[in-house]
Amino acid sequence: MNFTTGADALAALNASSETKNSREFTSLKSGSKFIVRVIDKAAVQMAYSYGIFKQVNSFVAKEPSTKTPNGFPTDNLTPWDKAYKYHKDKSKDFNDEHGQEASKYRAKQRFAMAFFDLDKGDYIIVDLSKKQAQSIATVISKNESKLGKKAFELEKVGSGTSTSVMLSPLDLEDLTEKQRTNFESAPTEFDQSVFNGIWYEQNEAQMIELLKQAGFDVSLIGYNDASSTQNKVADDDPLPF
Repeated sequence: MNFTTGADALAALNASSETKNSREFTSLKSGSKFIVRVIDKAAVQMAYSYGIFKQVNSFVAKEPSTKTPNGFPTDNLTPWDKAYKYHKDKSKDFNDEHGQEASKYRAKQRFAMAFFDLDKGDYIIVDLSKKQAQSIATVISKNESKLGKKAFELEKVGSGTSTSVMLSPLDLEDLTEKQRTNFESAPTEFDQSVFNGIWYEQNEAQMIELLKQAGFDVSLIGYNDASSTQNKVADDDPLPF
């Protein structure tokens, strides 16, 4: 149906236009510690993320490309996939100049993992690399039969590029009264909608602009080097009356 009338139309008029989940990733810096409850070992979501450390913040494609099981883009390539392939096709060795450039634009698996924070009494979601997520998942699997009886300490240790994320089981007796209360009142099942809106999505025009920000000549992959105007929001354009 293309038309909404009557009470439904009135409800749409009065509804808030804000639909994005306000939940954001919790910063997990070296030295950070959180006391959490694991609601479900499957409270995890994977996405292919682009970005360049300290240059372009991580984001995902609003319309992602088709990829092989190993993450190699094959169809419906994004601008960043095209930049990756441009250098990859010219590379003879991963360590050569084109190989290093290709790695900057390659989509990498990132994992959002949700935990119930026993100090806040609410979910937190952390952004992890595949290696970090595997380490956490291993601990959860080993303690799967005790998830309703154990809390965990989630922490990041180390400095610089030598950091790791650890999850360590805790007895309930080790918790504060507030933490024990939140443990008992935590959800018994995980709602996957907790992840809604957590990833920072970018459309094609925005991804092109981010390539330029990274110093890539987008004309090499068939795009106009002029500033894009396609990413302007049109929702609030004046109506023709």
